[in-house]
Amino acid sequence: MDLATMDLVISGGTVWTPNGSEKIDVGVQGGRIVALGDLSQAETTQRFDATGLQVMPGVIDTQVHFREPGLTHKEDLNTGTAGAALGGVTAVFEMPNTKPSTLTAQDMAYKVARGRASAWTDFAFFMGAAAENVNDLRELELTEGCCGVKIFMGSSTGSLLVDDPEVLEAVLRQGRRRVAVHCEDEARLTARKPLLDKPNVGPADHPYWRDEQTALIATKRLLEVAARVGRPVHVLHVTTAEEMDFLAQHKDICTVECLPQHLTLVAPECYERLGTFAQMNPPIRSARHQEAIWAAVNAGVVDVLGSDHAPHTREEKARPYPKSPSGMPGVQTMLPLMLEHVHQGRLSFERLIDLTSAGPQRIYNLRDKGRIALGYHADFTLVDLTAVRVIEEDWIASRCGWSPFVGDTIHGWPKATIIRGRIVMKDDELIGEPGGEPLRFWDV
Repeated sequence: MDLATMDLVISGGTVWTPNGSEKIDVGVQGGRIVALGDLSQAETTQRFDATGLQVMPGVIDTQVHFREPGLTHKEDLNTGTAGAALGGVTAVFEMPNTKPSTLTAQDMAYKVARGRASAWTDFAFFMGAAAENVNDLRELELTEGCCGVKIFMGSSTGSLLVDDPEVLEAVLRQGRRRVAVHCEDEARLTARKPLLDKPNVGPADHPYWRDEQTALIATKRLLEVAARVGRPVHVLHVTTAEEMDFLAQHKDICTVECLPQHLTLVAPECYERLGTFAQMNPPIRSARHQEAIWAAVNAGVVDVLGSDHAPHTREEKARPYPKSPSGMPGVQTMLPLMLEHVHQGRLSFERLIDLTSAGPQRIYNLRDKGRIALGYHADFTLVDLTAVRVIEEDWIASRCGWSPFVGDTIHGWPKATIIRGRIVMKDDELIGEPGGEPLRFWDV
């Protein structure tokens, strides 16, 4: 390797490679990592002084809702990925419940074109599963920019719904890639909905309506079908102790996600303090469930963190419950919140790296991403573990303009986001212009 040809050298930081933390420099050429070691004498077009910083593999958020097309008054690919980059995220997997829903190759091609034109980060999109496209999913999951198929077993944001057991099995039989699933049982949700007609109903009733059994019934049904047809599945945003116990017994067929929201907020306090702004699906639950999620994180049952970034305008969220929509922004605050948990001793920094980079790579067979190693994309999230910051509203890039975590004090902060060797964010400022590219996968 001719060291004089380097585009970027990151020097002076603590670099997290598959070997653990190392005091080495990283050399970048053509968007990829080409050298690791002492590069103090290397000639380079640009040198980034990372003294005092942790150099992580680029953080990957595998669950965001950026609302484009059709709901761009809440968010779009440009504002959503701007928030991602400001929060240290280098790549996102975006969900299909837009208007129209992402159900065809044409829908996917539109999103990929919009991403190339306006995204600050790299990106992939889920193909929605529905009765009308079930016979095409084998081909659709292999289209450019597609990270896999998404199933909604319970109605949430948008109109996608697979609540018929026969359709569920048909979807899982069409294709071979891992399927991501929102597990809430639609029949139980419908049966329990009259509970919302009682006097003085409020957001604290949300986890009572969408109770533990609503989640567990759907999760058990999903895994029974998945095991029968031999299709790997990924259970999104798990919120209950009962699910975690069950999922731990079925790791041969499933992977597991949890969210910073469920690790950070707890009922009933969050509803008393935030009202409908704490409302999401599945809900924030009691301390018993939060403790079980943390136990699953530290036992290795949880494979990945996602933000489930699902913004709504302030006016929409302020509607009285249950007319208020479920969901909250999260892509920009995911890493800061988890850095605070690292500071508090709830998990190690090395485990956080696994949940946000190597974990996504393993689950989805992601190419080029997920570790700092020779030949991989030069994607880095640089963090100052000694920084103390308060999450402020004017830092939030989301079009919705709010976060339930505004005012929270955070120990540790993303200082730079580098994507394919390009410095996209430094010291809370976006740099240059959008230039995202679709992610690639080994099984396509």
